[in-house]
Amino acid sequence: MILLKGCFRVLQHDTGPIPPGSATSRTKSETTDLEGVDVLVEGNRIKRIGKDLPAPSGARVIDARRHVVTPGLVNTHHHFYQTLTRNLPAVQDAKLFDWLVALYEVWKGIDEEAVRVSSLLAMSELLRTGCTTTTDHHYLYPAGFSDDLPAIQFEAASELGIRFAPTRGSMSRSKKDGGLPPDSVVQDEELILRHSEDTIVRFHDPSPDSMRRVALAPCSPFSVSESLMKRSAALARRHGVRLHTHLAETADENDFCVEVYGRRPLKLMEDCDFIGPDVWFAHGIFFDDAELELLAKTKTGVAHCPSSNMRLGSGIARVREMLDRGVPVSLAVDGSASNDSSDMLGEARQALLLQRVRYGSAGLRSKEAWRMATESGARMLGWDEAGRIAEGALADLALWRIDGPAYAGSLSDPTAALLFCGYDHRADMVIANGKVVVEDGKVLGVDEEKLAAAANLVAKGLLEKAELS
Repeated sequence: MILLKGCFRVLQHDTGPIPPGSATSRTKSETTDLEGVDVLVEGNRIKRIGKDLPAPSGARVIDARRHVVTPGLVNTHHHFYQTLTRNLPAVQDAKLFDWLVALYEVWKGIDEEAVRVSSLLAMSELLRTGCTTTTDHHYLYPAGFSDDLPAIQFEAASELGIRFAPTRGSMSRSKKDGGLPPDSVVQDEELILRHSEDTIVRFHDPSPDSMRRVALAPCSPFSVSESLMKRSAALARRHGVRLHTHLAETADENDFCVEVYGRRPLKLMEDCDFIGPDVWFAHGIFFDDAELELLAKTKTGVAHCPSSNMRLGSGIARVREMLDRGVPVSLAVDGSASNDSSDMLGEARQALLLQRVRYGSAGLRSKEAWRMATESGARMLGWDEAGRIAEGALADLALWRIDGPAYAGSLSDPTAALLFCGYDHRADMVIANGKVVVEDGKVLGVDEEKLAAAANLVAKGLLEKAELS
């Protein structure tokens, strides 16, 4: 048991989405953040919230009088292996398609050790910045690659104590088929479907408090066939797992789909039955009005990746309009070769600011950014009992110190201060599934200095093999 004593603030979400046309008039319907309360964690659940709670026998009591307590953040789109190819000069100024073509020449050298190290690195970065639940979209299976890739990743997640819902990604369309990746990193569609089903059977746990889930995720409309999209959707529905892919990220993608499939990307997905409340798309920058209405009607989710979208110059997603229509929207860091970090609190700040660039000073409010980063993401990945602080909810929590100089003068709204102020996004403590996994800003499940050294060594080997720097 853990008792958080006298929390300076506990984040409470708004009561619902802002209705169209009222982006600046929401104060009456907000839930006030809790002040000076205790939070009792028993097992992997929040048992009680209240003032002056007695400490049960054997409970660890944590003085939280200087902490803002938030739900653990939820990352809904990532490519862990890309932590090994950050900030490469050859692609620093490239747009998406050119960026991919160049990096595939490095990524085709990925092996089991690269997956292990990059997974530990990405997840430790996420934990440090308050993230307790993440997915990973791994679609890269170079020739001769082990079928045990999911086992490598789940073992890494278990070592760190993070809630993990990776996707079994896939690519079947190589350069010879009109796609972007080299032949050596795509797979036969029958093999993809067999291994996808095997991965679900071996690792997917649908229980409400599970620590591991699996989704299916053909990479994108320009790297798989229409047939694989349809068959992946049918397979996922047969096993009750979720579906994911990149969609409407760039204008080039829209043009590709119109030329190759005769349809825009979302219409292609609709025709493949790759749409609905069990589906979420990464990016979604280039949806038109009718497509936003379809997403809202079908409750299809969108993982917003603001840093990556800015980094690649792809555009600004219409998040304000998505929320107003009722489209489920979550947050994600995307791959660390297009961000180039795995900073979840920083991603919430970027989302807040980027929407204001497009829609003005009230384009996105702090509570909305927090909801996208926590509860909305948890629901998108299938955990309805995570992403919020309430009695009975899963005990996934982040504790933040805001008593330093960076936050001085900001404490009239401490939870908003975490987004508007500060520069060090490291959580002081993180609790995942009722267990402390970050303490004093340090990830407990790994030696971070040794991990960084190992990652640099593997990254150097990849670049030398590809002759790219």
